[in-house]
Amino acid sequence: MNAMDLLLAGLLLGAALCLWRARAGPTPADRAVCVDILGILMVGFCAVLSARTGRDLYLAVGLSWALLSFVGSLALAKHLEGRRFDD
Repeated sequence: MNAMDLLLAGLLLGAALCLWRARAGPTPADRAVCVDILGILMVGFCAVLSARTGRDLYLAVGLSWALLSFVGSLALAKHLEGRRFDD
């Protein structure tokens, strides 16, 4: 098993633990943080996969995922705060 396989296994383990915590999280804020961390882990997964395969497509997917995760985190934070999206 090489270093890339260990990185991918670690990222998948982190994602599984994050999903478990999101399911067990007692408050919506805990779940929002877990979803945000899951997005960061998936961007890292795309970066490692791109380095392993040598394809640029995975970097584009990771960049798109990061942008959508950021916008989604902002929208969820506004929703949890009780504000409207146009405020």
